[in-house]
Amino acid sequence: MIGAKAIYVGLRKQIFDALDPDVISSLNKEQLGKQLTGAVDLLISRENLSVPRAIRQDFVKNLVNELIGLGPLQTLMEDDTISDIMINGHENVFIERNGLVERTHVDFIDEKQLLEIAKRIASRVGRRVDDSSPTCDARLADGSRVNIVIPPIAIDGTSISIRKFKKQSIDFQKLCEFGAMSVEMAQVMMVAARCRLNILISGGTGSGKTTMLNALSQYISENERIVTIEDAAELRLQQPHVVRLETRTAGIENTGVVSQRDLVINSLRMRPDRIIVGECRGPEAFEMLQAMNTGHDGSMSTLHANTPRDALARVESMVMMATSNLPLEAIRRTIVSAVDIIIQISRLHDGSRKVMSITEVVGLEGSSVILEEIFRFQPSYHQNEQGKLEGSFETAGLMKRSVLYEKARFFGLEDRLTAAFKSLEQKVKK
Repeated sequence: MIGAKAIYVGLRKQIFDALDPDVISSLNKEQLGKQLTGAVDLLISRENLSVPRAIRQDFVKNLVNELIGLGPLQTLMEDDTISDIMINGHENVFIERNGLVERTHVDFIDEKQLLEIAKRIASRVGRRVDDSSPTCDARLADGSRVNIVIPPIAIDGTSISIRKFKKQSIDFQKLCEFGAMSVEMAQVMMVAARCRLNILISGGTGSGKTTMLNALSQYISENERIVTIEDAAELRLQQPHVVRLETRTAGIENTGVVSQRDLVINSLRMRPDRIIVGECRGPEAFEMLQAMNTGHDGSMSTLHANTPRDALARVESMVMMATSNLPLEAIRRTIVSAVDIIIQISRLHDGSRKVMSITEVVGLEGSSVILEEIFRFQPSYHQNEQGKLEGSFETAGLMKRSVLYEKARFFGLEDRLTAAFKSLEQKVKK
């Protein structure tokens, strides 16, 4: 007996061979579905195949997805519980759901089909992927971020990585409900955002840095002019006065590149109150620090690092990419005077995300940067019945010489700040 997949492959070939691209482009999804239903029924009847109605409907759905959607990926893209899609060749498709990676039953017919889908994704966003340009980094129409690598660079077949764009932004309330932070920590970060402190969000890949940046941005005043700079636009600011800038890769003639550094330099001429860089990863860090030091208080960015101290070391390295003339001591003084708060986020082995530390950059003592940890997550190394790691959020209190404390007094939020610390201290005592 012929399997359903083999029947589908045969029907697909016959239908695709007979298709007229102009006709397909003139039909909407419903009309195309009706046409394909008739074609599938006709071919199955002609070849005397026994195919249940439900499987025929699956055939039609798969054909529609491949002709006007993303083929086998379409069902994964429509599943809101999935945050990441990772394809390693046509038979290996993985997803991340609730922080955990799992393999799916979805696969492609062959490498040719996967490559065609990859090229379609790239062409829809004005990019190309072929032998002369085997990698592509782009943003889909719905805001999802996609990276494509094709053979021979990808040895085991075409690789596609998609970071799905969440339809609803996650705020501090939801992060507290998820256990990513305590209510008191959220209150302190809200004060830090309102008081125009310069904030770096540090963490690993997929730890939730952009989610945290989106949540922080909700507490920026609506009277401020904000310029956002990203490789792929993911930030969703609700304020009315926002200018969104996105980098551009080289065109077919290897010209027209617009880097993050170019955009940061240009943004300084746009009279911004705050500059938000989606992710600092290179020499743009130097201009970002200059902006923070020259009247653009309240600027924010993210970067990849495992601890707050590692984050500062990474910033030092990125500044050195921009200029080799500055001595290390001068770079550190620039960083210390620019950065006020570092929020460290991690994705734990149970799939959960936690704010591991909120740290204030106090100053320099000799050649060493002095950091003061305001909050931290202390794991108990026990798991609950749901398999989630348990622990508690702790605080050492806030110093009176703290920049956060001084800014809170200036903005009239001192009472809200001290109330948050008193509340958490009382919880710890209990």
